[in-house]
Amino acid sequence: MSITQNGKIRRITDSTLVVGADIAKKVHVARACDVRGVELGKPLTFDNTRRGFVSLITWVQSLMVDHNCDSVVFGVEPTGHYWMNLAQFLRREGIHVVLVNPLHVKKTKELEDNSPTKNDRKDARVIGLLVKDGRYSEPHIPEDIYADLRVGMNERDRLSEDLKRVQGRIHNWLDRFFPEFTEVFKDWEGKSALVCLHQFPCPTDIQEKTTSEIVQAWQDGGISRGVGKSKANLLKEKAKESIGLTEGMQMAHKELEILLRQYDLYQEQLDLLMTEIDRLVSQIPGTPEMMSIPGVGLVTVAGFLAEVGDLSGYDNPRQIQKLAGLNLRENSSGKHKGQTKITRRGRPRLRSLLFRAVIPLLAKNAEFQELHRYYTQRAQNPLKKMQSAIALSCRLIRVLFALGRKQVPYDPVKVLGPMHMERLQNAA
Repeated sequence: MSITQNGKIRRITDSTLVVGADIAKKVHVARACDVRGVELGKPLTFDNTRRGFVSLITWVQSLMVDHNCDSVVFGVEPTGHYWMNLAQFLRREGIHVVLVNPLHVKKTKELEDNSPTKNDRKDARVIGLLVKDGRYSEPHIPEDIYADLRVGMNERDRLSEDLKRVQGRIHNWLDRFFPEFTEVFKDWEGKSALVCLHQFPCPTDIQEKTTSEIVQAWQDGGISRGVGKSKANLLKEKAKESIGLTEGMQMAHKELEILLRQYDLYQEQLDLLMTEIDRLVSQIPGTPEMMSIPGVGLVTVAGFLAEVGDLSGYDNPRQIQKLAGLNLRENSSGKHKGQTKITRRGRPRLRSLLFRAVIPLLAKNAEFQELHRYYTQRAQNPLKKMQSAIALSCRLIRVLFALGRKQVPYDPVKVLGPMHMERLQNAA
């Protein structure tokens, strides 16, 4: 049992009122118990409204008076997003809110009545008992600028997904009506390609244009390099030989027009959003030092802080590693030693962000390249490439934590250590 677990257990004293609540969309259920698990009072059903929250506070206060309690620990399951409003209200009222893993509730619910029955009243009781035993975690609810940053990065992810869908639909349109378009333009999102898609997207439209008119359209669009008569002639040649569909062209034009408007809108919204995120990040101490890591940019640092919050709230980077679900687990018994894997129990957005950030580091950062080479090629216990990437994700957490907390610039020697640094210098 870790020191942290002992601290959680010690927090529940004889004068602590433990409350467990099952959260739903409209109606919640709360039940209270003491340090021994003895139920106190009757269960409370309250609405997901301010009036309901006020009735909950009144119920809690009356129980505290009746049973001589001087503190409250309120446990909830972090299922969906419905618990967030209640947690914010309770924290403003000075009530300590903790989270119970939904998997723990599912695994232990039969201990209550030796039955697999599931209902709101039973779940609230099980949550309270788990909290009483210290089987809970502290919620990492961002505040102030970190709350704005999380909302902003979540919106960025949604806009990026919407943009990907529109990009896929434009690809689909080109495959149907002008499959040869990508033979002329390697990237349809380039400026000259977008001019064509906006003004003359179909082969029949291009055939109606002269070479000079096509070149002039590019010049009017502010494009002066990489395109000319040869590119225009190639475009006309491909349009003439195109095997694209020729039926339904009126609505095909309308379909592409709608898609391009959506594409332009999402691009504009992303640019505006990233400008605001950049402004927020610049106000957080330590972010310039974090972005001094070669291969790490604004998106990585903003996403990291949006998920983690204020770094001063952590004593050790291993806490962030556990938050990301990158801590290791092992199944062993007797002489059998099972395979070691990561738990994957944590914030999936944070875990995904760290993994995506490591990939470009392996191409741009000499220190991470050396560590990856060492992990995968060492004589004893060499790692697979995926395992090495996960190990480097944990290393990235430690580096970001140190730079953000101490506000010192990136130091390759400290990242590698003397042994790896000497190996890198000898290789160079």
